[in-house]
Amino acid sequence: MTQAVILAGGKGTRLAERLLGKPKPLIEIDGEPLLGRQIRSLTANGVEHVVVLVNHRADLIEDFIRSNAADIRITVLDDGPHPLGTAGAMLKVLDHLQDQFLVVYGDTLFDIDIAHMLEAHRASGADATLLLHPNDHPADSDLVEVDANGWIRAFHGYPHATDAVIGNLVNAAMYVCDRSALLPWAGGETLVDLAKDLFPAMLRSGARLKAYRSYEYIKDAGTPKRVDKIEHHLRSGVVGRASRRSRQRAVFMDRDGTLNKLKGYIVHPSQITLLPGVADAVRLLNDAEYRLVVVTNQPVIARGDCDLATLASIHDRLTYELGKSGAYLDEIRFCPHHPDSGYAGEVSNLKCVCSCRKPSDGMLLSAAEDMNIDLRQSWMIGDSSVDIKCGSVAGVTTVLVLTGEAGLDGRVVCDPDFVVTDMAAAAKLVAEVAPKLEAELLDLLAGAPLQRVNISDGSSDDRRIFSALLNRLRARVGVDPHDATGIRVQPSAEVLAASASGWADKVRRLLS
Repeated sequence: MTQAVILAGGKGTRLAERLLGKPKPLIEIDGEPLLGRQIRSLTANGVEHVVVLVNHRADLIEDFIRSNAADIRITVLDDGPHPLGTAGAMLKVLDHLQDQFLVVYGDTLFDIDIAHMLEAHRASGADATLLLHPNDHPADSDLVEVDANGWIRAFHGYPHATDAVIGNLVNAAMYVCDRSALLPWAGGETLVDLAKDLFPAMLRSGARLKAYRSYEYIKDAGTPKRVDKIEHHLRSGVVGRASRRSRQRAVFMDRDGTLNKLKGYIVHPSQITLLPGVADAVRLLNDAEYRLVVVTNQPVIARGDCDLATLASIHDRLTYELGKSGAYLDEIRFCPHHPDSGYAGEVSNLKCVCSCRKPSDGMLLSAAEDMNIDLRQSWMIGDSSVDIKCGSVAGVTTVLVLTGEAGLDGRVVCDPDFVVTDMAAAAKLVAEVAPKLEAELLDLLAGAPLQRVNISDGSSDDRRIFSALLNRLRARVGVDPHDATGIRVQPSAEVLAASASGWADKVRRLLS
């Protein structure tokens, strides 16, 4: 049986004007008490028993549960008479909890694939698994430091030292815990907060805490401004689109020469310098609700020039620098292999031909599998021929940026769908220009008989640009990209004869 604990004892002082005497978990979110939304979401995700820990105005929460029958077993436990904090309340009721349980906070709206998180926890053998995600203000957030294998190695409370470089991962306030790992702290009254007290104490004692990184929706409703924000996200579909049940659109990005300055092999965090305009470009893609995944070849690992811990610190520097401007990455995937031998200090078991090293598409395919990404609606942005070839093999729309190697590396033959100056132009293309032109194409081609689209006019670059737009439109409306008759077009030969050059010129004009 899957069990979840809802920590519902908070007063909600900052929400007093909206609560009107009710406890915080009963704050209304788009016309429904938050606690009701939480129980409904847990039920939908296979949770069979919910333990609600109450304190402030426990009577109102008990009344709400009694009057809102749910198809789930609910136990209400009062941790009174005095508030014990999130850790104290949970540790006090350990005897009522099963061997493994989920913990959620009573002020969060979430749409999380709980079964997937539980499976990840069990597979890892961790004592506790914490859901982590990046945010747009890491500089004033409590951050969690994670190693290259996803194990938590430190907690960093705000404020941070001025010279600190910590990856942009924030505790999202959802956990899976093994009861046995918490028993050493049962009965104590000094550990008040889970995030600030109990988990750091567990880490110091040698407990194994695992990071579960997710792009799914979870936000707290702790202030009126945050309530308004999540209500907007509910009504506009942001919450649903971020669900693992929904196919995701992604922008895959190279690292060196695309996001940061090309400086040969990077083996130390100090070598990371963002290219001009990159942070704003990444933030624009965040706002467009793309999943942002860096895919980078890192042969420095196989060559012995850099170890995994240092690589993790390099990526911490990258994400922290982006976070200063409110931008973030959903994933960073790297290939540690190198096919050639003969380097001093090389790691022999990593000297191999693999399926993840670009131009192979292994990193894109694994990310698509793990994150439910629709490759046909996704993009690859990079500065080298291997980036573009990788994207083409995977079936995503490719964009060559004229920074870094600017496509002049000559390692493989490639034909990018689009060529732009830099990440700023690439983000504008992805987030603004392409959607606008796809919508115009859809209006132009709607409602007419099926027929083949003529793209014989224009230069080869024109035809490639128009083909990319047309294929993206096919993916958008769910048509097989290999079916040339799969788009409804107006039967006017004049419209079709001008297609390639005309639409390519629109792209260039909108990017200029």
